[in-house]
Amino acid sequence: MADQSINVLRYGVDAPLPEERTLHAGPLSVLYSEGDLRAIRLGDREILNRVYVAVRDHNWNTIPIVLSNVQLEDNGDNFHIAYDADHRQDNIDFHWQGTIHGAADGTITFAMDGAARSTFLRNRIGFCVLHPAHVAGASCTVEHVDGTTEESQFPQHISADQPIFDIRAIHNTVQDGVDGPVLLEVRMEGDTFEMEDQRNWTDASYKTYCTPLGLPFPVEITAGTPVQQQITVRLHGETSTQDDSNTPPVQLRVERRAVGEMPRIGLGLSSQEMVLARREIERLRAMQISHLRVDVDFTRSDWQDELRRAVDEADAIGTRLEIALHLSDDADAELATLRRVVNDLRPAVQHWLIYRKGAEGIEAHWIDLARRHLSDYDHVEFGAGTDAYFTELNRERPPAAVLDLICYSINPQVHAFDNRSLMETLPVQATTVESARFLAAGRPIAVTPITLQPRFNPNATSAEAEISGELPSQVDVRQMSLFAAAWTVGSLKAMAESSVQSVTYFETVGWRGVLESVNGSPLPERFRSQPGEVFPLYHVLSDVARCAGAPVLFTENNAADRVTGFAFQRDGQIHVLVANLTNAPQEVTIHHGGNRVHVRMLNEHNVRAAMATPDAYRNEESPPIDPAHGQTSLRLTAYAVAMLGIGD
Repeated sequence: MADQSINVLRYGVDAPLPEERTLHAGPLSVLYSEGDLRAIRLGDREILNRVYVAVRDHNWNTIPIVLSNVQLEDNGDNFHIAYDADHRQDNIDFHWQGTIHGAADGTITFAMDGAARSTFLRNRIGFCVLHPAHVAGASCTVEHVDGTTEESQFPQHISADQPIFDIRAIHNTVQDGVDGPVLLEVRMEGDTFEMEDQRNWTDASYKTYCTPLGLPFPVEITAGTPVQQQITVRLHGETSTQDDSNTPPVQLRVERRAVGEMPRIGLGLSSQEMVLARREIERLRAMQISHLRVDVDFTRSDWQDELRRAVDEADAIGTRLEIALHLSDDADAELATLRRVVNDLRPAVQHWLIYRKGAEGIEAHWIDLARRHLSDYDHVEFGAGTDAYFTELNRERPPAAVLDLICYSINPQVHAFDNRSLMETLPVQATTVESARFLAAGRPIAVTPITLQPRFNPNATSAEAEISGELPSQVDVRQMSLFAAAWTVGSLKAMAESSVQSVTYFETVGWRGVLESVNGSPLPERFRSQPGEVFPLYHVLSDVARCAGAPVLFTENNAADRVTGFAFQRDGQIHVLVANLTNAPQEVTIHHGGNRVHVRMLNEHNVRAAMATPDAYRNEESPPIDPAHGQTSLRLTAYAVAMLGIGD
């Protein structure tokens, strides 16, 4: 039986999270963690999200970093850090020495001096600089490699292509200072840099990276080849004095005016190809989900069996199907066979999603072909877009005129994988919806599916083998933890407040699902779930799955990087879902105007019972609270979730 320590319950592993240390370079504060600089702030304003070194292999996988000989000197208003860094995986062996100096005048220099210790294929090696997403629409001045300058802008809407090329330095205004604007200069040396809009993949940043994509990749780097680069961060202008030492209390305000509607919420068919047990069926049926997604890949010999399994499970749990069709060049014959199969099975279908296998987009005639073959299904919506990331939708515009809805998928781990980075993606999910509306010509948006890990690598240049005894790349140990529940609250907020029509989350059963199978985890020493338990995110989705169409209310939050929350109205009550996005306790006051409040908490103190006996947890009546002055104060422990029911 898998061990479930407090850390496992919080975020899936026993180990403590990496230490984050706040340092100062004059007026700037910065978080140092595992060789990276994060959250560089001037006062309370983040001016850079992250500066780090990445080694990317031939499939764009990021090779993990291991530090040694770390030396850190903190002198109050200045600091110095030095360390050795190694990236080793398979045939890759790259070593570099890092030095970071923060000066009292606000200048930060970050240098790397490295060399390949083996010969391998790489797509990129070097610095990445992330400007935060909140600079969207702001102007900047770009200094090019040849010394010329150009006025430019951080894109307002998500840019399909690189907005800025051939970069040596970027300047942008970060504060109205004492004697005029304070400018941030970021200078990049050792390679040619360019920028991409990482919001395409829900990262909360614009990334400036080295080695232009216009150059061939992958390329071989031979043993002994040196790589030397430096990033310099400098302020120009006299900054106004700001105190960044006090953390304000979290205030979440609910206003009784609608800003959207709750979406239809579904789940994906389990990829572990198991037959559902009776208890699993009962728990899934209790969720009252809108639909069950099944992917039909006609190149697989067992696609008909997969579809039959989906039909049986949808019938058992009382829902309809979202059927994603992956068509090849033989689409006419594939659809003819599919029609015969569905005429025999007679499934209840909510969506047909039409994709072209191996293609980023799809043309209108493929949709017309699917409609002709599947015309017997009245009132079923036909959708298309991309089965991959929003960026593919952005680059290959969908044929909206022949569609009932536009679809794309989301996961938060294309570029970064730590807890902080995943939580930072949440508001950007709403940004992708906003940009998708420009492509949709008034059609509804379906985000399907949303998962913690990528389901496949659309940019791989060769196949990747699974490693025996290791979790598949599509599995995240945090799936069974409170972390995933809190992340799901933030994702639901983005989807609901954006009035997405339909969203599909995760899967039904197994280590990519909402509950563990009665047989347990195939690798219990790696994925530490208990047989038959539900995961904390099961309760989050159960709280909202039956609420499609309910009015979503306006909320205002002064600390969205620490706590997320959204509100909706159903059955004469206001419901508020609130989650702590951090590993530290947070005090939050919710201003809602109600007279009586019921609170159901899901945290590290009761989560074991909520996972083992979900019916008892969900049916337990909490005593009502009489809030003072229409507000309720809560203490949320690490990644805790609270559901409030508010009555007048």
